Amino acid sequence: MNEELLQYAWKFKLFGTKLQTVSGEELEIISAGTQNTDAGPDFLSARIKIDALEWAGNIEIHKNASDWEKHEHHKDESYDSVILHVVANNDKDVYRSNGKQIPCVKISLDASIVSTYKQLKESTKWIPCEEIILSVDYFSIKHWLSRLMIERLEAKSIQIAEHLKQSANNWEVVFYHQLAHNFGFKLNSMPFELLAKSTPLLMLAKHKNQLAHLEAILFGQAGMLEKEIDDEYYKQLQKNYAFFKKKFSLSPIEDFLWKFLRLRPVNFPTIRISQFAALIYQSNALFSKIISSKKLEDIEQYFQLQASEYWDTHYTFDKKTQKRIKRFGKSSFYNIAINTILPFMFTYGRIKGKENLQNKALDFYENIKAENNHIIKKWKEIGIAPKNAFESQALLQLKNEYCTNKKCLKCNIGNKLFSKKS
Repeated sequence: MNEELLQYAWKFKLFGTKLQTVSGEELEIISAGTQNTDAGPDFLSARIKIDALEWAGNIEIHKNASDWEKHEHHKDESYDSVILHVVANNDKDVYRSNGKQIPCVKISLDASIVSTYKQLKESTKWIPCEEIILSVDYFSIKHWLSRLMIERLEAKSIQIAEHLKQSANNWEVVFYHQLAHNFGFKLNSMPFELLAKSTPLLMLAKHKNQLAHLEAILFGQAGMLEKEIDDEYYKQLQKNYAFFKKKFSLSPIEDFLWKFLRLRPVNFPTIRISQFAALIYQSNALFSKIISSKKLEDIEQYFQLQASEYWDTHYTFDKKTQKRIKRFGKSSFYNIAINTILPFMFTYGRIKGKENLQNKALDFYENIKAENNHIIKKWKEIGIAPKNAFESQALLQLKNEYCTNKKCLKCNIGNKLFSKKS
């Protein structure tokens, strides 16, 4: 039995109610205290009663009582506030730095709890509880997914807030950077973000009425206009970019950063850059418009995009193909909505104290169909099928933050599995 399980047992009182200290005194737990995630004792502000005397203070938990000295708590005055030492094995009396002995209680757990814990920790399955998760009732899983979704959005809010600090709280600029990152759709997210950060939004705004200029600037800054190609469209882009590069002292990113392999041609960065230029061309103060939109369909209208005419017959600059209009599809919009638009809407509402915006973002998630990436496919195989993007995002949070790290004791599904054994 390790400390993690002992701390869990103390927090949820899984060891019965009739306790005695190792010296034979009656022990009553009035309050287990608050678990401490920082340095210091494991639980803070606990209240206990030893015989008739009530104590208020902190709790320290160890597998072996002798760990107290191994960790040198006996030399640390910050541990003098400990009123009870909770152990699985009482192999040594321990003392505060002032020489006073600390009351100790030895606890034991039901064998089934220890067995379940061991099963989860030693599991080599995709998720530790894969074989028993369906024994947890649907309501409990759904309730936990709701909390996970809020947790996921709050984590994203912290990241967005950090970017805002670095951008003088300019929401439009930070949104532009993240939107570009998302336009790279994982494989090209990094170079797309670098492209945006090397190409000031204010500069693009000054030329937003000229699509050809926007394309020249973006393709040039992407490092894609450095070659000699016998193509009129390409040469015109080069000419326009040369002017803007000198005028604004621009420095392009390296073209080798862009990935084409393992991508469907419609997702080539050349196509996405042209579509991104189209988005800037047909929208102004995009973030402000999105925040004021009442329906998800209203936001989708801003993303009715298609690459410029040249790209109807090209996927790259140097090769002509059969004609096909390169539209920005609904699935691409949903990806942008899930990963950029709605997190920003939620964060804006959170920072500005506008709960209606937070709720609107959550409602929009419920109106988008569930994602179908490899993680969600695995959840479906197990028997957990999300109904919408709200639930699929929550399942991503569950897998990435809890299951992969085997944080079963911090997971409500894990809690339910342990409560069945207690």
